[in-house]
Amino acid sequence: MNVVAAISVAGWTVILGALAAAAVLSVLAFLRPRPMLLWAAAGTLGLAIVAASTAADPLPTVAAPLAGLLGLVVAVFGGSPSAATALRLAMGTSTPPGAHGGILVSVRSDEPAAPGIAPARREVLRGGLTIGILERLATAGAIIAGFPEGLAIVVAVKGVGRFTELEAPEARERFIIGTFASLIWATAAALAVHLAVR
Repeated sequence: MNVVAAISVAGWTVILGALAAAAVLSVLAFLRPRPMLLWAAAGTLGLAIVAASTAADPLPTVAAPLAGLLGLVVAVFGGSPSAATALRLAMGTSTPPGAHGGILVSVRSDEPAAPGIAPARREVLRGGLTIGILERLATAGAIIAGFPEGLAIVVAVKGVGRFTELEAPEARERFIIGTFASLIWATAAALAVHLAVR
C-alpha cells in the first residue's frame, strides 16, 4: 500500500470512527440527559466534520451508507439534548412543564383575575419530542440526499403547524430557540456525511 492510499484509509477511519462515537454519545445523551455526554458528542461530531472536510478522497461507495446511517443517528438523537440544553441556557427553568411534554402558559382573558386565584393555564407545544425527532430526520435526510431545499419545507411545515400556539411570548421563545438548536445539530450531522461522501 502506498503512502497516498494509507492516508486515505486513515482519513476514512477517522471520519467513520468520529461519526460512530458521536452516534453512541448522542444516543446516550438522549437516554440519560447529561451535559457532558452532549458536549462529548458535539466534540466528536466536530472532529468528523473537520476530518471529512480535509480528507483527500471521499469515502468509498461501500462505506457511504454506513456514514449516512451514523449521521442520521447523530442528527435524530443528539438534537433533543442540544435543544434542551439551549433552552436551559437561554431560559432557565422558569416555564412550568405540562403533562404531555408541552409548557403551561397563562390563558389570555379580558377580565381581571380575582385576588388570590391563579390565572388559568393551558398546555401548548405538546408533542415536541416526537415533532423534533421527525424534524431532524427530515432535515438530515434531505441534506444527505442532496436536497437541501427540503430544509425550507421542514421549517415551513413546522411553523404552520405550531402557528396557533405561538401567541404567548414564552411559547414563541421556546419554539424559536428549540427549533434553531435542533436544526443546527441536524444540519451539522448531515454536513459531516455530505463532506465525507462528496
